Amino acid sequence: MEIRMAWGKLNPVYQDALQIRKDVFIAEQGIDPQLELDGTDEDKMHYVGYVDDRPATTARIDMLAGNRVKIQRVATEKTDRHQGYAGELIKQIIADAKKSDVTRVELDAQLTAMAFYQELGFEPIGDPFEEAGIQHRTMRHTVD
Repeated sequence: MEIRMAWGKLNPVYQDALQIRKDVFIAEQGIDPQLELDGTDEDKMHYVGYVDDRPATTARIDMLAGNRVKIQRVATEKTDRHQGYAGELIKQIIADAKKSDVTRVELDAQLTAMAFYQELGFEPIGDPFEEAGIQHRTMRHTVD
């Protein structure tokens, strides 16, 4: 898998990320498009994993204060799931964070995905909460 990344919205990587998000979050999970398309993509880093030059998996990164980043909008096309692509993408994000002196990576995991993130070294913190009608829990990974 080839991983590409780009800041903001004026690039083909973002367009590919957006299509995956629409397919997964809006079409499959029924999330309101106004919630998914939250107007903050311009200020984020977008990662896309390509398989045979086809966009397969994506994540959005928000830079936070205190040497932290937050992974958001992790999604994989239905036909590409259970192939390890999202895990590879998350590992690359963590490696890039480490190079940038980030000390902690955070995310809000859908409860159904918590085991996946725990396998990647994330630990749950706090109580579950609802976002966009789906139960989530905050998780963090200390970068060492």
